[in-house]
Amino acid sequence: MLENSAATRINALLRIIATLRMLLPMKTTKISLIVFVCAAGVSIGALLQAQQPVPASLATGFNNIREDALRADLTFLASDALEGRMSLQNGDEVAIQWIASEFARAGLQPAANGSLLQPVPLIEYRGDRENSYVALRRGGSETRWKFPDAFGSYHSDVDVTAEVIFAGYGITAPELHYDDYQGIDARGKVVLIFDHEPQETEPNSVFNGTGNTRYATGRVKILNAQEHGAVGVLIVAEPNRKHPSNQERVARIGGSETRAAPLPSQALAEDALHTPAAIISDAVGKELFATAAATPSELQAAIDRDLKPQSRALPDTQVTLHYRNLFVRTGTSYNVAGLLEGSDPKLKAETILFSGHHDHNGISGTEIWHGADDNGSGTVGVVALARAFAANAAHGQKPKRSLLFVVYAAEERGLLGSFYLAAHPVRPLETTRAVLNFDMIGRNETESDQTKGLLDIPADTTNRLNLIGASYSPDYNRTVVQENKYVGLDLDYRFDHDYALNIFFRSDQFPFVLDNIPAFWWFTGFHPDYHHTTDTADKINYGKMAKILRLAYLTGYQFANETTPPRFIANPGGNPSKSD
Repeated sequence: MLENSAATRINALLRIIATLRMLLPMKTTKISLIVFVCAAGVSIGALLQAQQPVPASLATGFNNIREDALRADLTFLASDALEGRMSLQNGDEVAIQWIASEFARAGLQPAANGSLLQPVPLIEYRGDRENSYVALRRGGSETRWKFPDAFGSYHSDVDVTAEVIFAGYGITAPELHYDDYQGIDARGKVVLIFDHEPQETEPNSVFNGTGNTRYATGRVKILNAQEHGAVGVLIVAEPNRKHPSNQERVARIGGSETRAAPLPSQALAEDALHTPAAIISDAVGKELFATAAATPSELQAAIDRDLKPQSRALPDTQVTLHYRNLFVRTGTSYNVAGLLEGSDPKLKAETILFSGHHDHNGISGTEIWHGADDNGSGTVGVVALARAFAANAAHGQKPKRSLLFVVYAAEERGLLGSFYLAAHPVRPLETTRAVLNFDMIGRNETESDQTKGLLDIPADTTNRLNLIGASYSPDYNRTVVQENKYVGLDLDYRFDHDYALNIFFRSDQFPFVLDNIPAFWWFTGFHPDYHHTTDTADKINYGKMAKILRLAYLTGYQFANETTPPRFIANPGGNPSKSD
């Protein structure tokens, strides 16, 4: 990676070399020139990777993004002293105050009603697995299932009993001419649905080929059931799947997801979603489908074949969702939000949003989940970008549109901070032109239990950046590609074609995609330390991280100044080509 002003030095050296070639004898060899360059303190690798020189008007901010500063900030943020930055715990409070102070030092304006801190009211609770269950009543008898065969959580004790109706994948997508609720009445019912979405292994499917659409996530499905009058939701993995279920995936990852003292759950105190749900195993699903006149596999195959609903009531099938909690308490975390106002009298009303999340998975006994990559790297990255843009503005190069820098609360508990901001925007969502979200931008992608057998990983990822969301805004992607000529990263779109890992909706760009805003997740991929105590600052590739942030700086500046901002494509259709 090119340190600080190394790119400028290399460009100067290249000009010197060109002059030397004219002045020195023709027999002077390339080796002599390389010796000269190395003597000047520039590595051969750096020379060979030199990109186009950055425009002078952007150089101040570009060169402000330095590896040494990133290392110092992240070493602090992922230190033992911050105790893994669990939402609502002391370590995360320290992180919040540090981010706010750095925004203030950079000269950002408070963006949340006169403050840099937007309160995010939360409810924290721990489910009582021993006294919570899903029960099936059929033929005068009752069967109960507990964790791990059936599990869910809710922020208060709940008892819901109702007849069960099968609603396919639980999707209503009018623009795709698909509706699992067609011909059924879910009012007052518990809805049973498949996870994921139809035809996910078919590249030409209207459901974005092998990539996910916005309809695939559980939150969207539960909200849809709620809108159709359901009082409860049961989600079962698709029987014909070619990937692990969510239960199996979490078990594969291990780490903080399976630690002895389970992580507490959190929810927004005021959330549009208020319907209890449960995830059930294949075996429980088979029992529930016993009166459906078709097996789960047959039902999925019929839907996938021609996208015709197979929804139906399940005779003699009544279910109870019975949840109890060991504790319930309220608390407040904070989104940290700072603004650099644009220079154009009209365009400054529009917003380019840079984001990440500050929380991680905390401490248990003497074990600390440091969260250096996840997401200390994104937090430090947003702070570095705020400094870079502020430095450039101080040199008279202020962008036309306004720049909003936000580091969210409680992402690890369900994207809570970003969903809260989307519901309570500090600037109008309709004026938000692009979102650059940074979550895990500090490592080289390597095979892990998360991806083994599910995703092909290139042999060399030391210069590789994954971009997630390109099919929803080819315009956005073209700008990234254009600005990459100054940086030279390898851009990768594999995760846009993934149906196994649900990557599309696992970070804070997703709430804005739901609001039709061009939003990408900038991501360097999984590694064996993901959600383990070993995700530490010494393992970060700071050179690569700096390159990613420099590309984001150039891309964000272009978004802020270009005449026509990127468009959002609501229905991408089949898989786009890599270059789209």
